[in-house]
Amino acid sequence: MRVWANGTILGEATEPVLSVFDHGLTVGDGVFETVKTVDGRPFALRRHLERLAASAKGLGLPDPDLELVREAVAAVLGGPPAPLGRLRITLTAGPSPLGSERGSGPPTIVVAAGPLTSRPPTTTIATVPWRRNDLGATAGLKTTSYADNVIALAYAGERGAAEAIFANTAGRLCEGTGSNVFYVRDGRLLTPTLQSGCLAGVTRALVLEWCAETLDREVSEVDEPLDVLESADEIFLASTTRDVQAVDCCDGRELVAPGPVTAAVQEIWSTRAAADIDP
Repeated sequence: MRVWANGTILGEATEPVLSVFDHGLTVGDGVFETVKTVDGRPFALRRHLERLAASAKGLGLPDPDLELVREAVAAVLGGPPAPLGRLRITLTAGPSPLGSERGSGPPTIVVAAGPLTSRPPTTTIATVPWRRNDLGATAGLKTTSYADNVIALAYAGERGAAEAIFANTAGRLCEGTGSNVFYVRDGRLLTPTLQSGCLAGVTRALVLEWCAETLDREVSEVDEPLDVLESADEIFLASTTRDVQAVDCCDGRELVAPGPVTAAVQEIWSTRAAADIDP
């Protein structure tokens, strides 16, 4: 693993990086991006950096220096290229008082590169009793405050599932802890709108764009009750570390995975992603 922190490549991944007073550590006041790397090259980096800047703006953090971040990405990827890897770009409010108020110092920027293990071709999901707050100040932002996700994922794991699925405050399907949800019903490929409170996933956006151009069926963003998954013909997850991953079981209900629509989406994804490293 290679780590760049505030302008310096660290000699060892265990070398100290953050102040114990960093607001990202004390109150989760930060944003981040996870970027897949393929043969040492970041996939869809432009889109990830745009979302990093949007999340920072939404949280009231200073605009990140995206050229500096690009330099940091190049620095941590400077070693022998790995076939598949992961970048973590983190921006926090920096050292601050021990409370919710921010300090006046510069933000903290950390870029780390490490290995990424391919996900299995199918996965199992479970819906959880807690709601994603689509009305909150951080709705739709990729912040470092992930405690809700940690609790939900543990709940799903106790039920034999590898991903947890949230409804929003209105009881409508929202998202997973680290993924967007797509499903097929009555021949239509559907996913929640961004107004549901879900993250504007980079993979989600590309699936919608590419499938609208190529897939021979309706592709729509809709907001429906969480229990729509009980009657879905197919379900798949989309994320940076999953690409397009078929769901074979939802709350104990087995599904054919991948179904025909999911398989078609996977083929579209594979072809288009291989053709352009920064779509």
